[in-house]
Amino acid sequence: MTTGPPSFVRPAERLFRFWHVSLLIGLFLCPAQPSYAELSAVDNHASTRPFATGERLTYAITFLGMRAGTAVMEVQDAAPFEGHPALKFLTTAKSSSTVTKFYPVDNRVESIVDADSLLPFHLMFIRREGKKKNDFDVTFHRAEGTVLSIKDGVSETLPIPPDTHDLLSCLYFIRSLPSIQLGSSVMLTLHHDKKNYRVEVRAEGVEKVQGLRGEVEAIRLLVIMPFQGLFLNEGNIRVWLTNDAHRVPLLMKAKIIIGSVVARLIR
Repeated sequence: MTTGPPSFVRPAERLFRFWHVSLLIGLFLCPAQPSYAELSAVDNHASTRPFATGERLTYAITFLGMRAGTAVMEVQDAAPFEGHPALKFLTTAKSSSTVTKFYPVDNRVESIVDADSLLPFHLMFIRREGKKKNDFDVTFHRAEGTVLSIKDGVSETLPIPPDTHDLLSCLYFIRSLPSIQLGSSVMLTLHHDKKNYRVEVRAEGVEKVQGLRGEVEAIRLLVIMPFQGLFLNEGNIRVWLTNDAHRVPLLMKAKIIIGSVVARLIR
């Protein structure tokens, strides 16, 4: 008689698999999506942004009160890319020692972006989940309206709409927008795994959330995911971010068939 992994493994697997898609594209929201020209005054001055190089945010990922893993998001300096000033956004996600016994996860995503517009130049996604291993390498050619996508050594040139973001650039672009208006909604275009997705984000309300130094005022966002089958067919995700100039993501919750998966800022 064989014994399979405990019941928490499948929900934990789904959390890690879509951490970079679900959390990162839905953390922040603006009242209406302006053009990049209209945002140039903001984007050309790093001092006006709520983040800077050296920022490091650490999240505990839990399911049914059990620590399932840790995720870290960082902003780093980068060498110029094809003559353009650049930044590097880095996110890692690792399973806890308990989950690792049944489903080890060690994911890494690096995005090199234009330091002014925050649009992506190049993305690398190294995914290690259980027995599955995938390497994604995506180069954005915005002037041609294409991406060169290489997955596990197989390359393909694909079309993208204007102002398309990757898994990480969309997060920091939205963080840099000047304001958030309750009741508003915005659509974002995201390229992931050789597909273009339109994701809707709504600002639902303001409420108190436990932060690192006590309760703080936070904006609750609803992220409406176009992906089918996420989190056991529960696609919508809620995210809370500080209602201040820093727009720090504090909490993410995604309902599943049994309970919910939670990512909470711990450091």
